[in-house]
Amino acid sequence: MGISEPEKQNTRTSSVGQRWLTALIAIPVVLLLCWFGGWGAFIAALLSVVLSSIEMHYMLANVGYRPLSGMSLGLAMLFLIAAILPPETHLLVLEIGLGAALLISFPLLFLRKKFDGALVDWALTLATPIYLAWPMSSAMLLRGSDPVVLHPSSGGWIYLPSLPPGAWWLLTALVGVWVFDGAAFFSGRYFGRHKLAPLISPGKTWEGVVGGLVFCMIVCLALTVVPLGLPWYFAILLALLIGSSATLGDLAESLIKRQTNVKDSGQMMPGHGGLLDRIDSLLFAFIVVYIFSQVMLFLK
Repeated sequence: MGISEPEKQNTRTSSVGQRWLTALIAIPVVLLLCWFGGWGAFIAALLSVVLSSIEMHYMLANVGYRPLSGMSLGLAMLFLIAAILPPETHLLVLEIGLGAALLISFPLLFLRKKFDGALVDWALTLATPIYLAWPMSSAMLLRGSDPVVLHPSSGGWIYLPSLPPGAWWLLTALVGVWVFDGAAFFSGRYFGRHKLAPLISPGKTWEGVVGGLVFCMIVCLALTVVPLGLPWYFAILLALLIGSSATLGDLAESLIKRQTNVKDSGQMMPGHGGLLDRIDSLLFAFIVVYIFSQVMLFLK
């Protein structure tokens, strides 16, 4: 028995409503963590990586893959720990962790009674933390450990915050992706005609991407030109990079879901599916914005 058109419309309306409600709850929490940074941001990043890793391993298990979950989580935690440590120890911790992952992962596979698919499982064991935790470590490096400074206004009674550059960069990445996703969703819904990647994500259109980029440019201009002293043409370039990386991140997770035969990565966030469904666009954007910020620092 089919679903009537009014019922389908009600379902779509309910889904959009759930998306907005979830966003209204989650976004202020994320912005608060971006504000303070430090160990609070570390715990939030760690929780996000652990939960999304669990979703990832459930998806992989759905098609018979059995990566070493404990090893993946251990390597993911190491990426995040290295990001919060002083710069002089950052590289050393990464080298030790990656070396240990290679030395330990293969012996664990040797303990299996059957070796069918063992090489694929080994590759997925290392690929999962690189896909999920490495971008989160880039976000932590982007924010840095500089605290928010409160200074009195001219009257001396009201204290106004002064955000460090890292907070502005991270804020640009977050808001840029959120605005791009939202604008792309509605632009594609009302104006979409030309499919972007029909074999991976049939709902995405070029019109949606263009609409998302326009609004992402506005965000980047507002959050970087004055607060960070970034020239307007670099702000436009950053918007193009954020929009492109957000699209690639979204398509990457869509490909994973198609390969693992699941509709959503999980059911943790109403209207959005799983946590990975919510952060997929951010993952690649964190890396791109971090690299961009370092290039800008070098050019100065």
